[in-house]
Amino acid sequence: MIGPAGYREAMSGSGLRLRPPRHRVDPRFVLWRTLQALLWGAGVLGTLGAVYTLAEVTRPWLGPVLLVLAAIYLVNVVLMPSWRYRVHRWEATGDAVYALEGWLTKKWRIVPISRIQSIDTERGLLQQALGLATVRVTTASGEGKISIEGLDARVADETVDELRRITAATPGDAT
Repeated sequence: MIGPAGYREAMSGSGLRLRPPRHRVDPRFVLWRTLQALLWGAGVLGTLGAVYTLAEVTRPWLGPVLLVLAAIYLVNVVLMPSWRYRVHRWEATGDAVYALEGWLTKKWRIVPISRIQSIDTERGLLQQALGLATVRVTTASGEGKISIEGLDARVADETVDELRRITAATPGDAT
């Protein structure tokens, strides 16, 4: 991952600059991430708990593993969603798409409009139930993808439509 100075150098020729994106994700993002963490935790801990209960031979080593995993999932459920909400930012302009995301590490990405190859909207089951969506912007580069999670579905649709309009009018070959 290139640090801020590297981005500044990389973007200086294109006129883009590293700056904090302006928009926060939707507040329902916290509930969505909390539900995801609860479901993952229930699945993993439930499966291991069943093995612990049914296979007595695993108890000496699986018991401590279950306790450590339960502590990790507790932190993941209690702290991670709110922390990510505070960090995540996004913005789409006529020049670029900006995204800042992360929890333990932060990823700051800028994709110039002329490099965009595809723009997609994704809505998982939980996102649909909460009225949220994820916008994915991809380039020819394997590292050039941006995912903006936790947007209001209407905002996501408007953003995708606007980006499609802008990229269609932007000269370049997106490579």
